[in-house]
Amino acid sequence: MSERIRVLVVEDEPIAQQAHASYLRRVEGFELAAVAGDAATAMQALRAAAAHRSPDDRIDLVLLDLNLPDAHGLELCRRIRTAGIDVDVIAITAARDLRIVRAAVSAGVVQYLIKPFAFPAFADKLEAYRSFRHTMSAEGSVASQHEVDLTLATLRAPSSRPQLAKGLSEDTLRLVSDLLRQATGPLSASEAAAAGSLSRVTARRYLEYLAETGAVERSPRYGTPGRPELEYRWR
Repeated sequence: MSERIRVLVVEDEPIAQQAHASYLRRVEGFELAAVAGDAATAMQALRAAAAHRSPDDRIDLVLLDLNLPDAHGLELCRRIRTAGIDVDVIAITAARDLRIVRAAVSAGVVQYLIKPFAFPAFADKLEAYRSFRHTMSAEGSVASQHEVDLTLATLRAPSSRPQLAKGLSEDTLRLVSDLLRQATGPLSASEAAAAGSLSRVTARRYLEYLAETGAVERSPRYGTPGRPELEYRWR
């Protein structure tokens, strides 16, 4: 059995930290090494892991939010490279500017995942990275250009994430996702609609989409008069 890939989550929002850590535990072959809320703490964790050189203390991969309170995520990437720390980086960010995407590639980011996302999209990126890492960990040399192309293609495979249905928007999906992440308990469509200033029909469409992608748990709410109402809880 191959070693588990140890991951540092760098994210300043506690709710997002928890969500990423929870998702990570659901992907086979990965484990959470540490969590950092800013660039300085992330560098401390990476330097400590590099200094110990122990398999139990190592960090193999960084899941990096680009909007950190003390530095831009790409600046952190440059610090990591300058320090000679051997670690891969997957950017997890709401930044959609093509200049940022190009800069991320130049800084050595191996994957780029745009928020908001459901678990299948997260799992796609990590599983592609796991396949790439497994191939690159083999001894010897590649036999041909074709083999090199196939190896690099594992990082660029199309996502299996279901596409948004017609009439759904990324902005509203982000709003509903954030409402569920921040809620202290499950929300019904009516409650989500009231909290997000949406119509009940709109809230229900997005909640159902998130349930279908596996991002939320859907269950009937009992104890109220009439037909049980569905409620939704972020996984």
